[in-house]
Amino acid sequence: MIVLLAEIEPLAAASAFVVAASVAMTAWWIFAALTTEDMEQDNEWRYDVSRINALRRLDPIYRLFQPLIHVFAKLNRAAFSNSLPETYREIQAAGLPRFWLPEEYLARCQLIALLMAPAYLFACTNYMGMAGTVTAFMLTGITAWMLRRRLSKQAQHRLVVIKRRLPFFLDLLTLLMEAGASFLDSLKQAVHEFEGHPVSVEFGRVLTDMNMGKARTEAFDNVRKRLNDDEISGIVGSIIQSEELGTPLSHIFRTQADLLRVKRSQRAETLAGEASVNMLLPGVLVMAAAVLIILGPFALNYLMFGVDF
Repeated sequence: MIVLLAEIEPLAAASAFVVAASVAMTAWWIFAALTTEDMEQDNEWRYDVSRINALRRLDPIYRLFQPLIHVFAKLNRAAFSNSLPETYREIQAAGLPRFWLPEEYLARCQLIALLMAPAYLFACTNYMGMAGTVTAFMLTGITAWMLRRRLSKQAQHRLVVIKRRLPFFLDLLTLLMEAGASFLDSLKQAVHEFEGHPVSVEFGRVLTDMNMGKARTEAFDNVRKRLNDDEISGIVGSIIQSEELGTPLSHIFRTQADLLRVKRSQRAETLAGEASVNMLLPGVLVMAAAVLIILGPFALNYLMFGVDF
């Protein structure tokens, strides 16, 4: 017994030392990552340096695991080269910071899934033994997929929010232009009135693009590419066509606002029609349950005692 204790004590001490060293290194790493200053610019200004510095300020996960995210980003650039443009469009449509590259955002999702992997492994192996290892790996992959799917859902939800408020935004532009304001002044005022809403953010980017020297048609075409929606593409196409033909924009905005309201009413009618069909199966199940509750005691009584109804 004494010999066993003598052998266990050095092992326990070594284990405690390893754990303490690991905790100390982790604490030092987190402190160093959070206190490291931004990357310095070279003699010539570089956008990639400013982009990385902005991401480090905005996202703590990127700041803590920046080297690892860059490694994963290189792998994603090779593995998902075909889907990266769509991922970048969804990043912009979801309203996330424009500093994200698609491969880096995917790397962030994968890193979060890997950070959750030890918890999955611990829980699954405790309940399922060694067979739980496969389940833990599957849960890790599902977590990464769900985080990627969340980006798509976020982009779709933001698009719905924009389309709900867009008719009112176009109405305000129409009123301002009919009152004598120029298009740029009307757009500035409308963006200011809807400040904080996604529709204001998107048209604010149009205003920024035009102030940077881009043509009006190019600035609006960027909105169409970012949001990738049929209704918004139709509106942007009408604006571009009016620019080419010289049609007054106020008429275009009023027509498109009325058209959006009609389409919104049609979508509401479609959803109302689908609701009755979707409620059919639950209604049948409720009716079947009610019949069983009412007739069940009589049926049991008949089967057990042979009593007539």
